[in-house]
Amino acid sequence: MSIDKDIVLTPMMKQFLEIKAQHPDAVLLFRCGDFYETYSTDAIIASDILGITLTKRANGKEKTVEMAGFPYHALDTYLPKLVRAGKRVAICDQLEDPKATKKLVKRGITELVTPGVSINDTILNYKENNFVSAVHFGKGSCGVAFLDISTGEFLTAEGPFDYIDKLLNNFAPKEVLFERGKRGMFEGNFGSKFFTFELDDWVFTDSSAREKLLKHFDTRNLKGFGIEHLKNGIIASGAILQYLTITQHTQISHITSISRIEEDKYVRLDKFTVRSLELISTMNEGGASLLNVIDKTISPMGARMMKRWIVFPLKDEKPINDRLNVVEYFFRHPDFKELIQEQLQLIGDLERIISKVAVGRVSPREVVQLKITLQAIEPIKNACLAADNPSLNSIGEQLNLCLSIREKINKEIKNDPPLLINKGGVIREGVNIELDDLRRIAYSGKDYLLQIQQRESEATDIPSLKIGFNNVFGYFIEVRNIHKEKVPQDWIRKQTLVNAERYITQELKEYEEKILGAEDKILTLETKLYNDLVLSLVEFIPAIQVNAMQIARLDCLLALANVAKENNYIRPVISEDEVLDIRQGRHPVIEKQLPIGEKYIANDVKLDTTSQQIVIVTGPNMAGKSALLRQTALITLLAQIGSFVPAESAHIGLVDKIFTRVGAQ
Repeated sequence: MSIDKDIVLTPMMKQFLEIKAQHPDAVLLFRCGDFYETYSTDAIIASDILGITLTKRANGKEKTVEMAGFPYHALDTYLPKLVRAGKRVAICDQLEDPKATKKLVKRGITELVTPGVSINDTILNYKENNFVSAVHFGKGSCGVAFLDISTGEFLTAEGPFDYIDKLLNNFAPKEVLFERGKRGMFEGNFGSKFFTFELDDWVFTDSSAREKLLKHFDTRNLKGFGIEHLKNGIIASGAILQYLTITQHTQISHITSISRIEEDKYVRLDKFTVRSLELISTMNEGGASLLNVIDKTISPMGARMMKRWIVFPLKDEKPINDRLNVVEYFFRHPDFKELIQEQLQLIGDLERIISKVAVGRVSPREVVQLKITLQAIEPIKNACLAADNPSLNSIGEQLNLCLSIREKINKEIKNDPPLLINKGGVIREGVNIELDDLRRIAYSGKDYLLQIQQRESEATDIPSLKIGFNNVFGYFIEVRNIHKEKVPQDWIRKQTLVNAERYITQELKEYEEKILGAEDKILTLETKLYNDLVLSLVEFIPAIQVNAMQIARLDCLLALANVAKENNYIRPVISEDEVLDIRQGRHPVIEKQLPIGEKYIANDVKLDTTSQQIVIVTGPNMAGKSALLRQTALITLLAQIGSFVPAESAHIGLVDKIFTRVGAQ
């Protein structure tokens, strides 16, 4: 901060400096009335990133400090811009009503938003996870953990540096935590492209981390999660939980478990392979990745899972064939496929909605979306249970209709509520007698005012008499000057206008108190009833998280069936032998980018360990050598994620690693 400490500060600037000292590295948004303000160096940063005017504020005797601010209701517009620019943002709110105190308003940090820790919809991308990661450098091996606070997903692993490097690249965390003073070690092994934050060394101790995890999960040990033996992984996981405490994200009941990333289940792809095969993103502007071609998912959960499937292909025959069987089932049963597709269209982002329930930030509209989703799951569950396929039966069995909470939402919340609870009109009629009575007073009270107007107009013979309202003295009767001789004695004159006089009566005052009091009480009562409903949703968090996982799986398999049908893919034969035999194989991405009418020239590839273990491909530049290499790798990878493949036939002997170094770069 560039504020001179020797000068006499205003009380508010003193308060600002004390709060700023808690998180000196974060941009502090300081709530001041109807604005969030930033000062000094923060103001310079904010005005630059947000494009808002930089001004000055008085700061003690004959001194000023830089200031930039924006209206508090525009927080959702400006906060994402700061976070996307790689800034940590501390939100400092007023902790009491300014009207209720004559002194300086109490203020405090209510949330620290960082690129890796956010549940704000405007910051998150629904198609990808928002992971924060922690890396712990142990003796002989390295621990890593990943947490997406917006979905509750918590994963850990440990291994050599190249394995951790692969995981960091595949999970692409938005922020990575490591021990203070180990930047050289981190960047030496994993590069400098990650947004990082350093934590004190005590955070990375076995006792501190283990205690944090056991306390959160309320267990005696970590055996049930299958991570008890991962000492370095546990330390990395505990560091993430500690970071949530530091950033004031303490409502985390939706983080219900932690699991080990099972290295032995997946094909090993290093970061060079992922990049040169252009699995997730492309090396050339305007190009397409494999993800672009096969991600035909409908739900946000499905989109996030598909991205994971592509970088974690399976290497065991049974789970691959289980997926292929479902894709084929979709192919053979168009009615089933159509039903699932229709119902998936109705499903919202279950994972993120239920996470918002845990942190108490779920909006009435999201609660209604949750109800619609639970209703849409019922026909999906029934169809899966009736299907002649064990994998679909298993999905059907695991889907939970959560009938009691679904009915509760239906009974209590209006179908089209406002976005915010403080707008009122969220709770249905008939839920609460007191609320219904108050609504009658508030809303039919206004009809009653029209009756008074009509009655008084007739009694006084003043046809133009009308009842109005302003903030200065509430409800009034307005009489034009030509009729003022007819005004009764007991009316009290309150305001004189150019052409009229305004009066109040005892009856009007009493009704005004009733009406205005009722509107405040309605809001208080609606908020209480809504919060009670959200509280009863909390116990359904684990069941709804299971639903989200099963819906995502179904969505991914449906997407693979749609891609296969659209692009004329066939089912590969998966076997444990060492034979790769692809007949008339095509490159799944290039064939989609060819001009209309131009066909991709298909190729055969046969490799085994006895007759043909190596193939040498020659030819001039632009002849298609790289395309052939890539298409062979991509067809193998597609087969091992459980997808049909672009070929006339394909026999895929399972692989456990894929290596490619393709292209002139």
